[in-house]
Amino acid sequence: MSYVEVPGEKVPIRMWTDPASVEDVAMQQLRNVATLPWIKGLAVMPDVHFGKGATVGSVIAMRGAVCPAAVGVDIGCGMSAVKTSLTSNDLPGDLSRLRSRIEQAIPVGRGMHDELIEPDGVGARWDDFWDRFDGIAESVKFRQQRAVRQMGTLGGGNHFVEFCLDSTGSVWLMLHSGSRNIGNELADFHIGVAQALPHNQDLIDRDLAVFVSDTPEMKAYRNDLFWAQEYASYNRAVMMDLFKNVVRKEFKKAKVTFEPVISCHHNYVSEERYDGMDLLVTRKGAIRAGSGDYGIIPGSMGTGSYIVKGLGNEASFNSASHGAGRKMSRNAARRKFSVRDLEDQTRGVECRKDSGVVDEIPGAYKPIEKVIDQQKDLVEVVAKLKQVVCVKG
Repeated sequence: MSYVEVPGEKVPIRMWTDPASVEDVAMQQLRNVATLPWIKGLAVMPDVHFGKGATVGSVIAMRGAVCPAAVGVDIGCGMSAVKTSLTSNDLPGDLSRLRSRIEQAIPVGRGMHDELIEPDGVGARWDDFWDRFDGIAESVKFRQQRAVRQMGTLGGGNHFVEFCLDSTGSVWLMLHSGSRNIGNELADFHIGVAQALPHNQDLIDRDLAVFVSDTPEMKAYRNDLFWAQEYASYNRAVMMDLFKNVVRKEFKKAKVTFEPVISCHHNYVSEERYDGMDLLVTRKGAIRAGSGDYGIIPGSMGTGSYIVKGLGNEASFNSASHGAGRKMSRNAARRKFSVRDLEDQTRGVECRKDSGVVDEIPGAYKPIEKVIDQQKDLVEVVAKLKQVVCVKG
């Protein structure tokens, strides 16, 4: 589908979904965003749902301003995937050992490494990256040791590591994570700073507090924001290296090779130019889908994911959805579904099947096929993947 345009106070709301299908609280959030004085455009992806301050699945383009709550608290959260030379014929009948090896190599939940692990190919930039930690917000500097040890860890919630097959039987490695606790704490700190600024006192929603250009607060936020986005990118790179090493060891005889890694943020800010204006584009639960850009749009832990290529649709600010999107809250999912439901909906996938991940059950998410169908003018499908192993935090 192309987009449906809903009137907004300052800008129209372009929606790549049926507005009637969007929950009332999320629709109100979109209307609130459209009141911001700095806004120049608002695009809504088909996976849209209620979030803190701004909806998940929204692309907000502003001139001279950025809203930290509209970035999300997991700054730089995103995806990485790589195609391997393995095929389904190389896989053992029992995949539990492979899942166990992945969990041993990549700490999940609140787990951490004993020491810093460096991603391949970073070199001298690695020291520069950690040197720049001294320049971030004073309130989180004492967290450096934890940030070091969490580099290359999965976390919990909807983050995952997966072993997937495409339609030809080729094996792909895929993972989803972000900037861990350090990004979360930086986001919370700056949201608090923004909410106290005088120019934000009359906003319709205090969670939409912004920083404006040419101010010390904006300079400090952008410094910390871009550092956390880089942390998230390195975090995925470290995990992918660890994942590849597991695969090399488990499939020694196959002498596995790997194609270039596809990686994309879906909670971040980018400086981009549209209609002759330099804008700050915030994608919260959305990926960049410029012409030829490769991206990853995951479903849930039992349904599969898509590798896509952007079509460069400027009406969406060159964006596409970041996943299937939740259709119910975590608490609602826990009330509605049981462990038995989880077992049924993840049949054929080697994964956790216990009460701790019931809130991540496929039934709590929108159908990924419908979400993909609603953005045919934003991306083209390169490959459809189906997981056979899924590691959750």
